[in-house]
Amino acid sequence: MSSTKPVSAVRSVVNDLLAELHARSACEKVGLTRESLVVILCEVGSKQAGAGSSESELRAFFLALRVDELALARACAAGQNSAWEVFLTRYREKLYQAALRIAREDSAARELADTLYADLYGTNIREGQRVSKLASYTGRGSLEGWLRTVLAQEYVNRYRRTKRLVSLDEEEEEGVQFRAPDPEPAASADPRLAQATDDVLAALSGEDRTVLSAYYLDGRTLAEIARMLGVHESTISRKLDKLAKLLRKQILAGLVRRGMSRRQAEEALEVDVRDLQVDIRRSLTQDSSHAAFSEKRVEARVREGPG
Repeated sequence: MSSTKPVSAVRSVVNDLLAELHARSACEKVGLTRESLVVILCEVGSKQAGAGSSESELRAFFLALRVDELALARACAAGQNSAWEVFLTRYREKLYQAALRIAREDSAARELADTLYADLYGTNIREGQRVSKLASYTGRGSLEGWLRTVLAQEYVNRYRRTKRLVSLDEEEEEGVQFRAPDPEPAASADPRLAQATDDVLAALSGEDRTVLSAYYLDGRTLAEIARMLGVHESTISRKLDKLAKLLRKQILAGLVRRGMSRRQAEEALEVDVRDLQVDIRRSLTQDSSHAAFSEKRVEARVREGPG
């Protein structure tokens, strides 16, 4: 998970680069002031840049941002009508086409896209403030790619909710709901394993969460996931292998940081996943009220590494 960079260091670099970043952002055209852009850049830099970043690394970070798309997204999140006009002109058809690739049926695709529009516009109100998903876009990748990921995640969430409802109906018909509850798992696992696993899974990107959820929980094929995200099937295959290696490596490193030897950490990963007290469901979703995850299959994959 990214550490927070001191605001003073970030602001200093932002001020040095402001003329260039401001020119690239065209923020006034979408209803953002120069001062608002500074606040947004400082926020993104403080949260996304590593705590140990040097000045040159910070400069490279800001110069690599898609600052024009960042300005557009944040202006939309703030409810600027001029920004929404630009956004809809630029992305409406692309979003619909992406939804159609995912849902494969016109009415379902339009419903999926419409649901996303509502989340992007910010129809929900929290503590008197509009809540827009676009406020979480950081400019590190293309806005179009980020939108495809959010769209795919929404589809996975909708699929999962429907699947749970169907499963409950089927269980009721079969009388499964009357069975005795499973015994509580033994709390034998080292708590440091749960902590390390939780930290690593919580730091995954939205796209990685989507890929893992779709593959391990929903049983979707590589081809289906590739179509959802608008990439080639081989890209998803490579991503899954890379994630398996990365998750295992990072969990091991987390255990060592928590005082385990390398051998102890290796042995800790052999624990029965049912003894692992970690809320993987929360860690692997951006919307914890809608998500679920297959703890056993994911942890087994992490433990075994790519095969």
